[in-house]
Amino acid sequence: MEITIGIRQSNRELNIESEMTADDVYSKVSAAVADGTPLRLEESNGRTVIVPAGAIAYVEVASAQTRRVGFSF
Repeated sequence: MEITIGIRQSNRELNIESEMTADDVYSKVSAAVADGTPLRLEESNGRTVIVPAGAIAYVEVASAQTRRVGFSF
């Protein structure tokens, strides 16, 4: 799962690869924003990303797609 987090007052985004489901991400983001607690997500490679709830501008969730090689007709 590809997760992109936009940070308020910053031109940069955080891009995360995770094994979490979309529902898990939605529930974690919703809980963090509602409670004002930091959002904590773990990547597939073991890295942990913590973002303050007040700094979250948006979160995009997309399923990881395999890239096709070659030509299709």
